[in-house]
Amino acid sequence: MSKEILYVAEALSNEKNVSKEVIYEAIELALATATRKKHRKDMDVKVIIDTETGNYRSFRRWEVVTDEDFEFEDKQITLEDAQAEDPELDIGDIIEEEMESIEFGRIAAQTAKQVILQKVREAERMQVVERFEDRVGEVLNGVVKRADRGHIFLDLGNKVEAIIPRNHGIPREMVRRGDRLRGMLLEVNTESRGPLLTLSRGAPEFLVELFKVEVPEIDQKLIEIKGAARDPGFRAKIAVFSSDSKLDPIGACVGMRGSRVMSVSNELGGERIDIILWDEDPAVFAINAMAPAEIESIVVDEDRRSIDVAVAEDKLSQAIGRGGQNVRLASELTGWNINVMTAEEASNKNQEEAMKFVEVFMEKLDIDEDMSVLLVQEGFSSIDEIAYVDENELLSVEGFDEDIVGELRQRARDALLTQLILAEEKLEESKPADDLLQLQGMNDKLAFGLAAKEIVTRDDLADLATDELMEITDLTEEQASVLIMEARKHWFEEE
Repeated sequence: MSKEILYVAEALSNEKNVSKEVIYEAIELALATATRKKHRKDMDVKVIIDTETGNYRSFRRWEVVTDEDFEFEDKQITLEDAQAEDPELDIGDIIEEEMESIEFGRIAAQTAKQVILQKVREAERMQVVERFEDRVGEVLNGVVKRADRGHIFLDLGNKVEAIIPRNHGIPREMVRRGDRLRGMLLEVNTESRGPLLTLSRGAPEFLVELFKVEVPEIDQKLIEIKGAARDPGFRAKIAVFSSDSKLDPIGACVGMRGSRVMSVSNELGGERIDIILWDEDPAVFAINAMAPAEIESIVVDEDRRSIDVAVAEDKLSQAIGRGGQNVRLASELTGWNINVMTAEEASNKNQEEAMKFVEVFMEKLDIDEDMSVLLVQEGFSSIDEIAYVDENELLSVEGFDEDIVGELRQRARDALLTQLILAEEKLEESKPADDLLQLQGMNDKLAFGLAAKEIVTRDDLADLATDELMEITDLTEEQASVLIMEARKHWFEEE
């Protein structure tokens, strides 16, 4: 039977293109499994095959454990019993005792076949993983094997299968068995189940990769793709830039008579693609991204990363796009929240915001409406600006002299100091009391979170209902109930 083992290993290694070591390991595991079945014990068995002769030896094994960890007498031995045989043994050591080997017969062969096939599949899978794990983000070609419930399965050749999940496909795209399809490698599945490779045809990165294929200037680093946004199968926007003033990045991506962009669009089922010129100025970039809409005015709020754009009323629907598509893609492309409104709405909003600033200046600086309006018209929108802006900017305001500027700056700094003091007092008031902090089951994060919602003491917490506590925290019903009962415990003790 030893020669048969060598023959099986040689044949399977050649047939499956798997190393003999993997085959021998599988046979050893199969023989060990068959040995355990024969003895009907949950013992630990190790089989070693001589790869030169095909002969093999079997060993029964015990692990040395503490008395507390001793659970399985068939494959464990306590330290005391082990040291009775060999004083040098220690926790974690393995005792091996040679035992009679079973024959490589029918049962062992069947078990070996199952184990070998599993090992071969695992080895083949790992070969594919090693081949593709460094190619994530690359565009791959395959032939459609089948489509099932929106999922598309591709044959990439050499027995490699990939899947395009429904959420990474192009909606309403019609594919048939035998069609050749491209997709971007999104993920390599190292688990033992499921398709090995996951591709995407709907990701913005796939659009970028297609342009890299069609536009040589991108590969030559003459044109840089700054970003992309997609509504797969319908519309996309891609931002391009070139530091070479002689090169038109949009024209290069469009190609002669639109050949390059049409090639990409056809691959994506006729997806309409807007090629946008990137600009480091967010306002300019937003105006470009909103194409084909014509922008009449724009206001950038850097703190909120928000941009308000105004368009003519008869152009509003075009700027927003069907289902908000145009403005949504522009927002995704720029990374800013773009709000579209008519010129009249923008004017009203600006007036409302200006009046808010006017009211703040009148209240905080104790000045009349005329002076507040004048400050807003000159572009001042916060107390901080008036307190710390360069003095010359205030002096440039018509009618302002050094005395007026000095008084305004002093009032602004006093107002800021008052705000700071009030904020510190509010913070002090929102600190949790000691009796709340010391409750069993309470922690600092939860206590300070409750204090911020004016639940400062143990009694404040005790007055809450379970559902009320759940609404303002992430506690489960059981946790909230236990904590409230803990807060109420002193009521019953006092009674």
